[in-house]
Amino acid sequence: MRILITNDDGYQAKGIKILADIMKEFGDVTVIAPKNHQSGMSMAVSLGFKQIAHKNLGNGWHYVDATPASCVKFGLNTIFLDNMPDIVVSGINHGSNAATASCYSGTLGAAMEGALNGIPAIGVSLDTLHPDADFSCVQKHFGKIFSILTKEWPDKHGVYYNVNFPDIPADQIKGIRVGVQGMGRWVREFKEWDLNHYAKYGLTPEMLGQSSTPVLEEGEDLYMMVGDFEDDPRNPKNADHLLVKDGYISIVAHNIDCTDYGITENLHRLFD
Repeated sequence: MRILITNDDGYQAKGIKILADIMKEFGDVTVIAPKNHQSGMSMAVSLGFKQIAHKNLGNGWHYVDATPASCVKFGLNTIFLDNMPDIVVSGINHGSNAATASCYSGTLGAAMEGALNGIPAIGVSLDTLHPDADFSCVQKHFGKIFSILTKEWPDKHGVYYNVNFPDIPADQIKGIRVGVQGMGRWVREFKEWDLNHYAKYGLTPEMLGQSSTPVLEEGEDLYMMVGDFEDDPRNPKNADHLLVKDGYISIVAHNIDCTDYGITENLHRLFD
């Protein structure tokens, strides 16, 4: 099996190193990851004749100074041009990609790029932002999940899976549950920039490709997006973020086709 691995935390993140080690059991691993942190990029690509740096790091590892989806595009158009990968696996993300976080996720954006090209794809995340997170629960359980998902991949274009792990020791995982995308929104998102916001997650601005001493133009104010998640009370019990909160690994089947077919039928009655 030819496995293409990427992420949105950058090629030096602990999570992608753990994922590459897990995937070696299943086939030949090639890592093509962003040079720098790229969270929240969704399926954005590096267009506009942007200069894109690539470096072959050796032993099947590469970085590209581009978005996660662009890293997958780079792989499909260069390294895998004549022999496409059998699967794209993106992660292990430092931070949850459950609920509406999946709409913004660069991790899942890379998986979507794989699915768009007809390649099975899986995004994997752990519910902690800490750069030195404990990935033992993923190490213990993801191999089994991967085997099950790839054994009976659906014969349907555009499918990709979103797998989220709670941030608890491996022996405290309650089980694996199939869920649906939870709903909610972030509120009070823009706060004045403060180094203390990074510190409580074990982060520094430099880890995110920023500076601890930013320079502002005259008249500029500095903010950061660190809002609070407001749960939608209509969420079912199997909403993915609720499953993770309760100690379960959640698996949600996504599709790049965003068409609402039920509403489309109503539109036919209105316009046809």
